[in-house]
Parts: sequence; structure tokens; C-alpha cells
Amino acid sequence: MKTVKRSEDIPVKESVDVLVVGGGPAGVAAAFAAARLGAKTLIVEQFNCLGGVATAGGHGHICLYGLGGQDVRVVGGVAYEMAERVASMGYGVVNKHDADFEVEGMKLALERMARECKTAISYHTFLSDMLVEDGKAVGAVVQSKDGRWAIEAKMTVDCSGDGDACARAGCQFDYGDEQTGHCQPMTLMFTIGGVDFEKVRVFRTDYDMKQVWKKAQDDGFMRPFQSKIMGWWWTPTRPDQIGVNFTHINYVSALKAADLTAATIEGREQAYETIEVYRKYVPGMENCYMVSTPNTVGIRESRRIRGLHTLSADEVKTQARFEDSIGYGNFFIDIHGTAGHGMDDKTWYPPAGFKYQIPYRLLVPQTVDNLLVAGRCASASHVALGSLRVMPQCGVMGQAAGTAAVLALRGGTPPRRLDPKDLQRSLRAQGCVLDEDDIAQANK
Repeated sequence: MKTVKRSEDIPVKESVDVLVVGGGPAGVAAAFAAARLGAKTLIVEQFNCLGGVATAGGHGHICLYGLGGQDVRVVGGVAYEMAERVASMGYGVVNKHDADFEVEGMKLALERMARECKTAISYHTFLSDMLVEDGKAVGAVVQSKDGRWAIEAKMTVDCSGDGDACARAGCQFDYGDEQTGHCQPMTLMFTIGGVDFEKVRVFRTDYDMKQVWKKAQDDGFMRPFQSKIMGWWWTPTRPDQIGVNFTHINYVSALKAADLTAATIEGREQAYETIEVYRKYVPGMENCYMVSTPNTVGIRESRRIRGLHTLSADEVKTQARFEDSIGYGNFFIDIHGTAGHGMDDKTWYPPAGFKYQIPYRLLVPQTVDNLLVAGRCASASHVALGSLRVMPQCGVMGQAAGTAAVLALRGGTPPRRLDPKDLQRSLRAQGCVLDEDDIAQANK
């Protein structure tokens, strides 16, 4: 490959206590927690909004806050606050299990929350490199319309989804299925309008609508890129609209701009193809139309940073408990076909009441101090990530990482030596749910 050599002086434009890379569910939880504890906090975000997949990704539905089959909430903190806020503003609905909301309303809700806790935001800003001295992260280099500039940071929390900050800092990571190297497929969400939802509800005898896709493909009216609905989201605040999780793009990498470009183009083609199927085969959708496609394709998996502990599939399935618990995961092991449509045979559906604890050690990289990670790039196996990667759990990890960053600063200790009991006390004070006693308190 041809290279170009250059040298440059990079101006330092910001100096903060806690830098959060990425403003998705993990990032906002990390930043709000740190800022509320008094830390000068900055989020750098590549898009023009907070919320990540919930907003820029067009995913207007968050689940699962509660136990399957039971009216019991097991997730609290910022992850639940954001759902309550958007509903209170009239842009959605929330219960102990799920939240459905208007994407634009969630953008506004999160920005108001950021302003209230004095979290600074830099939109349209990409991480370029990390600054590491003597094995410690001391800041980052970013790229924006202003050019390249540096941020000094006493602590950095990587909530990029792809582990970009940790990878740039030299941390080790895993990628994709351990056997094949393939990641879960990407999906471009989309929202449609002009839907007679009650008429559709009567027609729709199964959630997946498999008979519709089979008929369309048998008739030669649809390519076989998918065989079942992965998500249909409806909120009474927009009764004629449905958010759709259906497109499937395999064999692409979130770490390559060319692949992200190709996935976006293919995803949009699939979305419009899906609308034509709806119009032809589904009563109540004869006049449906495209409202929007989001400004980023949805990514389920890329880098997984190697932490002090790696969550295993067995720990998820056996509902493991950990002394350094920071909260609960309770989603099924959701693995979309890495080599085709539908679900992978590694997908696992748990019994009612399923939950497992998430240990703090998943958030601490094996190498490089003053750096934490939260979200779908945390330390987990390919299969375990199928459960851990969803938005409530990303929020749980983010809030713990942001809190740990501040406590480590206060104590003058690296995050890896932080006493988990101190972290747990602070998280409980913030309304997080860490154990059975907290569940009982949250559901009074």
C-alpha cells in the first residue's frame, strides 16, 4: 500500500475528567452518571444526536427491562430513566418490560437530560487515535470539521460499540464467531406510515409473518434475504406508523468504511423491497409508505475487548451470580444467522424469570489503565454477546463504567483496583438494580 508521510502539531482543545467515546445507550449512561457525580464530562459522538441505535439507528423500541412472563423490573438507572423521560414528554410509552417511542422524541429527551446534568457534547466528531503514556490512557485525538484536535482526559470510557478507543490504545480484542470469524449480520431499520394497524393486527396470526415472506419469495416477488420479522415496533403516539427490523446483510465488517457503505445501500434496497411486499400481501398495508431510513446501519457485533473476565455462554445460561455485580442481563441469546437469513442455531430461549448478573470485570481491559469499556464491545464470548448486547444491558454497563471512572479518580486508583463494594454502593444510590434486594425495592 502506498503511504504518505507527514508530521503535525495537534492542538489540545478540551481537558476533562471523563471522556466518553460514543453517545449510544452505554455512552449516555456513562456520561450522565459521571457528570451527576461532579466530573467534568464530554461525549464525542459521530452522528448528530445521542441515543445510538435507539435514535441514529432508527430502533424505536427498547426491551427487556423486566423478567419474561413476570411483571418484575430488573433494570434501573439511566437505561430506564431515558424510557421514562421520553414517555413523560408524550413521545412514547413505557412499562416494566419495554419502551416504544418516537425516535425524534428520544433525541430531544436525551439532550435535555444531558443539559440538566451538565454533560458536554461534541457531535460530528470521530475518534482518530488514543493517547497513552506509561500504560495509561491520557486522552484522545479526534477528527471533526475543525480538523484534528486532542482531548486531555483523566479517564476514558469506550462506548463506541466497536471498541475503537480500546483498540487504538493497544488493548487486545476478539472478533466474530470463534470458529468462523463471522459477525452477526447488520440491519438497516426503517419506519413506515399509512398503516391501518388494527386491520393488520387481525390479519397477523404469527409475530414472524413467515407465511408472508414465503409466499412473496415463492412468487418471485422478493429475494430470500430474510424469512421472519425481527422486530415490529408500534407506539400509540404515532398510530399509523410501524418501525421495522427486518433487513439482513451478511459478511460485512463494522470496521471497514467500504463494508458499512455497501451494507447501507443494500439495506435500503431491502427496506423498499419489503414495503412492496407489505403493500401486495398484508391487509391494512396497501397504502403504506417509507417515512424514514436511519443515518446508520445497525451493527450487532464487531470487536469484543478482552477484559479481566470474559462472560461465557454457560454463565448466561446458568444465570450466574457475581460478587462484583453491576446489574442484570435478562435477554435471550439472540444470534442472527451469520451465514444467511433467520436465526443462528446458537440462539437460545430461556425459561420465564431468566436473569443473570453482569460483573464489573467485563468493563476493565486486561491492559491499559484509566480506560474502561461498556456496551456491545465489552468482554464476552460470541454467544454470550447475543444476550449482553441489547440496549438495557448496555445502559447497565455504561452507568457502572462512568461511575467507576469517577470513583477511581477520587481514590487515586486505576479502575482495575477499584473496590467493587464502593462501586455497588454508588450504583444503588443512583437507582440501579444489582441483586434480589434491589429487585424487591424497585418493584414496591
